[in-house]
Formats: sequence, structure tokens, C-alpha cells
Amino acid sequence: MYIVVAFLHSISKIKLKAKTLVSVVQNYEIIFTFRSFFNRLCPKLPELWNETCWCSFCRHRFCNAHFMNFSIKKQETPFFIKTMYALGQMGWSLGAYGVANLLIYFYMPPQTGQEPVFMPYIYQGSVLGVATIIGLLSFSGRIFDAVTDPLVANWSDRATLRFGRRRFFMAIGFLPFALFSLLIFIPLTPAVSWLNVVWLFLCVLLLYFFMTIYVTPYTALISELGHTPNERLTISTFISVTFALGYGIGTQVFFFQHVLQSQYGLSAETAFKTIMGAFAILSALLMALPVIFVDEERYCISKPSYEAPLPAIKSVFGNRNFRYFAASDLMYWLALTFIQMGIAYYVTILLQLEAQYGSLVLMGMLGSSFVFYVPTNILARKWGKKRLMVFAFAAFTVIYMLMFFLGKYPLPPVVQIVTLGMLASIPIAIFSILPNAVVADIIESDAAVSGGHKAAIFFAVRSFMMKMGMSVANLLFPSLLLLGNSVQNPAGVRATAAAASVFCLLGWLIFSRYNEKEVLAAQD
Repeated sequence: MYIVVAFLHSISKIKLKAKTLVSVVQNYEIIFTFRSFFNRLCPKLPELWNETCWCSFCRHRFCNAHFMNFSIKKQETPFFIKTMYALGQMGWSLGAYGVANLLIYFYMPPQTGQEPVFMPYIYQGSVLGVATIIGLLSFSGRIFDAVTDPLVANWSDRATLRFGRRRFFMAIGFLPFALFSLLIFIPLTPAVSWLNVVWLFLCVLLLYFFMTIYVTPYTALISELGHTPNERLTISTFISVTFALGYGIGTQVFFFQHVLQSQYGLSAETAFKTIMGAFAILSALLMALPVIFVDEERYCISKPSYEAPLPAIKSVFGNRNFRYFAASDLMYWLALTFIQMGIAYYVTILLQLEAQYGSLVLMGMLGSSFVFYVPTNILARKWGKKRLMVFAFAAFTVIYMLMFFLGKYPLPPVVQIVTLGMLASIPIAIFSILPNAVVADIIESDAAVSGGHKAAIFFAVRSFMMKMGMSVANLLFPSLLLLGNSVQNPAGVRATAAAASVFCLLGWLIFSRYNEKEVLAAQD
């Protein structure tokens, strides 16, 4: 009996021609009859069927969609589709820029000794002597975001929808995500009030929820659109470019704000909110593109997972190489979030420059990183992804420690920050491209061993670690600023750069244990 089942299982994996497959699908009742007969002979057969192509929705009947999905060799993803997919990354990176990098700046602006840039809307002091209201709000939002990631991922992995198990969730999420990226900067009352705190708390939670609804299925498409390691590396490069473009547009908020103030006479706050509204509209348009153009049934190779959320998460953390990657990724995002939130403080407090210089430096840094995208691709194929990422961790460790001494070098302030920005462009290029490609490699390795394709849950756990890093950074960063965030006492600002350096050092040590050869060998 088991020989017969094995034979039928092997038949289901044969790459049938489309015409033959249509004929089989049209006569699925015959297969259903055979299946019912075998199930009566062997009680364990339903479990074996479910391990092939029987989804949770249709365990007791033949599933046309899944049989077709697993039997036809998918068409190679064209350049146009890859481009439309990558532009979605540009949209969500722009939509997420405000909550990740500007929330603390808006509600707890730097103290430069001049008139505050924005009026206070929430309590600015410490809570229990160690935290701040805005820090706790940011932290709680990130924790909520991190917890919902695996749940949404599992929903997407188990979904069986004609529209696409990834696109369906993306279609639900992109508009509310863009809307709440603006609403977090629109308090209800023009004064310090607990009503503003409650409103901000709700807006932050909803923003992160709809962000998860869009981003988690979106990232799962990397491994499903890319059918080989090199194609996945190419897609990862595409989305790293568009992510940098979205992030780069976000960094120009201070420049655009200055233009609206100087050319149109708007107040700083009105100009800031106007720019954030424009960003929200643009991000929504870009996020809609992969929903419209990416046809999963035509281009994606995937197999639904039948595991419940907790067993699926447990199986992901059971992958030793993924654990090393995820722990190092946590350290990376801790450090990066510190620097992203700190750039406005480094420029205005340590170097005593105008805030728009921070935008120019970030844009120059991202633009310079594009120069290293092609070398990163070439070297990753030649030397492997691990070597380049270890080098990038080491480089960031040194660069972030050099930021600790900004304002103390015998160089003009602009030269100091520009020099460090140019040095940082090399590891930025590496981290922009390789992490997603590493996760995709681990996913394919795990699928080859386990037989199940859990792309969304792997990327969700990676996203969970990333957001945990951001959450802890959002909690610790404003707490460190309590040590001093003024020109007269910049101790807290310098402490944030030192902390980022230590985090990268830990990431370097952890990722050194990742076994890339083992991961790639499992795919062969």
C-alpha cells in the first residue's frame, strides 16, 4: 500500500505539460475516487496526502489550484514584473520612514537653545526616571508589530486564494498603512494632553498592524519569485535599490520642510505635516504596483504550509543557521535604528549645523552606496555572502565609534560628517542587498530538507527580530538622551553612538558562526 502511495506521490511531482495537466484537472473526480478508496484501506493516508498537495481548506477533495501550482514549471519572472515588485519596497520604506525615524524628533525635538521646532504635545520628561512617554509608545508599537508578524505570516502561508495568498493581504494593507503614516503626526489637541497620548498610541498600533499586513507577505515573495540563488540575489538587489530610494526620499523631509518655510512662508510644523502627507500619497501609489502586476499563479513557486503558528515558529527557530542570522540581525537593527534616530542630534548638537545637513548627508550616503551595489553582487557570487556581511559588521563597529567623537576632530563640521557618511556607504550597500538573499537561501535549504515552503514565516521571524531591535532602540534611545541632549551637555547623544558600535560588535561575533556552505549544499 505504501508503495502505491509513494508512486502516486511521485506522479504528482512530475512536470506535466499544460495540456495534459488540464485534462487531469478536468477529471479530478477519478483521482478523488482513488483517494477515498486508499483512505479506507489505510487510516494514515490522509496525513500522507496532506504532506503532498492537500490544503487545509480542501483536505477531503482534490485541489485543482494546488495540483496546478506544484506540477507546472513556473515562468521566469520578467524584468518588468521584478521592477513592479521592487517599487512596492520603495513605497513601504517611504511609508515606514516617519514612524521609524521622525516620531521621536517630532514629539521630543532637539534642544538647540533656540525656539523649539515643534510645540509640545505630550509630556517631555522622564517616567520613573528611566523612560519617556514617546519612548514607551514607540516601544509598545514595535512590540505589537513584532508579535503580529508571525501571525500574519502564518495566515498568508496557509492561505489558498485565487487572487494570490500574498497579494490578498497586500491589497488589504497598503491604503490604511499609508493613511496612518500621516495621522501619527496629527495630534488631536494643540497642547500637552493625555488625549494626544491615547490618540498617538492607537495610531501607532494601527499603522504597525497594516504595515505587517502588507510587508510580511511582500517579503515572502522574494523566495517565490526567485527560482535560483542568483535570481534571488538579483531580486534582493532590486528591492535594496528601491528601499534606498524610498528611504532617501524620506531623509529629505528637512530639506523640503526648509523649502516650504522659506519659499511659501509656512510654519515649521505645517511644512513638516504637508511633506508627510505627500509622502503618504506617494507611498500608497507605489505599494499598489505589486498588487496590480505580480501574478502569483504565473510566476511564483510555492507550496502552502499546514503548520499552526506556534509549531511553525518553533520549526523556524529550530534551524541553527537561521538562529545565528536572526540574532546578528537583531544587533544590526539595534545599531542602525540608533544612528537613524540620532543623525538629527549628531548634526545639530555635536556639530552645531542646521538640521537639513542631516538630510543631505543621508542622501549622499545612500547615493554613494549605489556605487558599491554591483561590486557587492560580484563579490557575493565569488566569495560568498557571509564574508561580505562579516566585513560590513566590522566596518560599522569602527564607523559608529568614530561618530562618538564627532565635533572633536580638527576638521570642519561638514567634512567630519560627510567623511563618515562616505565610509558608511560601503557596509550600507552590503546590508541593503545580502540579508534578504541570505534568508531566501535558508528558506530554500529548509524547504529541501523538510518538504514544506514556509517563506512568509521565515521572513516574519526575521522581521520580528528586526522590529524587536527597533523596539528596544526606540525605548533606549530617548532614555540615553536623558543623560544630555543639548549643546552644553551632549553626553546622551554621544552615548547613542557608542551603544550602536557595541551592538555591531556583537552582531559581528554572532554571524561569524553562520555556516553558509551547509545552507547552500542542502539546496543541491
